[in-house]
Amino acid sequence: MKLTECKAIIFDNDGVLVDSEFIHIAVERELLAEMGLHYSHETYMTRFVGTSDEDYRREIGADYERHVGGVFPADFGKKLYDRVWPRIRAELKPLDGVALLVSAFDGKVAVGSSAPLSRLYEKLEITELSKLFEPHIYSAEHVAKGKPEPDLFLYAADKLSVSPSVCVVVEDSIHGIAAAKAAGMKSIGFIGGRHADEGLAERLLEAGANIIVRRHMDIKDLL
Repeated sequence: MKLTECKAIIFDNDGVLVDSEFIHIAVERELLAEMGLHYSHETYMTRFVGTSDEDYRREIGADYERHVGGVFPADFGKKLYDRVWPRIRAELKPLDGVALLVSAFDGKVAVGSSAPLSRLYEKLEITELSKLFEPHIYSAEHVAKGKPEPDLFLYAADKLSVSPSVCVVVEDSIHGIAAAKAAGMKSIGFIGGRHADEGLAERLLEAGANIIVRRHMDIKDLL
């Protein structure tokens, strides 16, 4: 796939721009196991990675009621935050090659993430990537429906003043790839994060990714 007709690239953040997903997954699975919910790495990635906080809580809550019983603990969010964010602030790094790709691309760029906007900005500030994308940094909070619905990517394209047909999305989750497909955009499945397992590439292709890459420099080579 060549990106010669591409006028804009929309990047997911966690696991694509910043190498945070392996931290989130490890801590979330650990906390959920303590509560009686056990998921394999593949199952967890397939079901939950890439969804908005609202959709994630709804699905986890339904699993808790079904398999554990009772009402999902109201303090889950606080406990998770208290465990995840010290690690994020201490360990978070950008994925290699982001700045080089953005500088090499003769088009528009944006971030389209399912994360809450304040936390999205904090991660981009920690890794010094925000300056590459401002003001086009968009969250699920900007739209009515998060991934796998197309709303977020369509919103980003509108803000960039480009047609969805000339946008390419870079994603590491099946929900993100599905959202790109629903938006009428080409998509690149990114498997360069430390959370990527052996089957991720195949799952992203099955979800509709046009191509798989391991490095941002691989995307640069497609320009």
